[in-house]
Amino acid sequence: MTDLSVWLEATGAAAGAGGLGYAKVRAPRVYWSLVGMPVTWGRFVLSYRSTMDVCGLTVQPSGLRAFMTRNVARREVQPVPPKIRRVRGTSTGLRVTLRLPAGLEPADLIATSERLRHAWGVHSVTVAETKPGYVELRMTGYDVLRRVRMPREARPRDLIVPVALREDGTAFERDYRKAPMALTLGANHSGKSMYQRNLIKGLAQLPVALVGIDCKRGVEQTAYAPRLSALATTPDESASLLAVLVAEMEDRFDQLRRYGVSDMWELPAELRPVPVVVLVDEVAELFLISAKKDEERRERIVTALIRLAQMARSVGIYLEICGQRFGSDLGKGATMLRAQLTGRVVHRVNDKQTAEMGLNDVAPDAVPVASLIPMERPGTAVAADSSGGWSKIRTPDTSRDEVAAICRDFAHLVPDFPALKPFRPYVPAVSPPLVKARPVTS
Repeated sequence: MTDLSVWLEATGAAAGAGGLGYAKVRAPRVYWSLVGMPVTWGRFVLSYRSTMDVCGLTVQPSGLRAFMTRNVARREVQPVPPKIRRVRGTSTGLRVTLRLPAGLEPADLIATSERLRHAWGVHSVTVAETKPGYVELRMTGYDVLRRVRMPREARPRDLIVPVALREDGTAFERDYRKAPMALTLGANHSGKSMYQRNLIKGLAQLPVALVGIDCKRGVEQTAYAPRLSALATTPDESASLLAVLVAEMEDRFDQLRRYGVSDMWELPAELRPVPVVVLVDEVAELFLISAKKDEERRERIVTALIRLAQMARSVGIYLEICGQRFGSDLGKGATMLRAQLTGRVVHRVNDKQTAEMGLNDVAPDAVPVASLIPMERPGTAVAADSSGGWSKIRTPDTSRDEVAAICRDFAHLVPDFPALKPFRPYVPAVSPPLVKARPVTS
């Protein structure tokens, strides 16, 4: 009987260990909640002061505190680390709120984040400033980008679209009010098209006008035709469409002047024009020319894009430009246009120079990270903006058919836009079958 009990206990322990090992690989959230978080929490609490000290994140106490320590507490005066205000666990890691003492700034913690990661045995540590004097350490217990699962609360709203998952487990959101113009770069099979799919999937559910420019004869964006207000599939069509958008921008400026405001969002809701998001699939096709006779068309396209990028934000027209490469080698006006694009997302690229084109002028520290994105991780990218902050992100795997279905379901949200009616794509009543059906005979 004793031997049987020992055998059952050993079998149960082995099964438990095997289950935890399986969960660590196949269900990392479960493993983190059961094992990883308690262990990391304990390691953090026990080693916090010593870790901060060796990482140079302590400062000398104030004169009053030093006096009280020496004369009242009769203890030796020691440097003080940031004060822990709150520690909470999540399904992906730990969130620690710190109160910074005088003499420390968030940049000090950012510079030592890699050392903190190794000291506490977590996958990554990022630092976010929550308010003056307070920062939040976002520790991720495992690689959340290996299998992307968007947070449940991530939903499209206003002009904010969640499109990817950050390395710290939070949603990366494309906010058109904060970053009205954006540039997305990436080589073939890097996940650039997947990023655009997730963007269109979210935008399709919002009351906005979607304008597509896809000079690959529309092979990428034609599937989303039920939700598009306009679609241009050739450079000539693109030039005409952009001219209409520039005219629309000027009409909206006249409207703002009549009502004495400087921004569309200051108008009453009943007078406010519908926001417009322009999705350019491959920007290089708009710049390149094959004959001298095409130079005039190129000049019109580039001039229109630059005018929209410079001024259209206040009238609710936003640019979302994608390409494999975007630099001065495209010709006159390329760098001027790029300078107006606030948001930057760089996927895997074929050369370091392309990563520098997208990130060097806004977040130079992110260039090496973008240059090292592996091929086996499509959808991984570095997102940055003009504030200098950046983060590593990855878009969830979304099929083209899924986005097309969303566009059909929300086709009723296509706004009445008379100026864009000549460019409205044809939407067949019923999609033709790809395979001709054959009757079944007995």
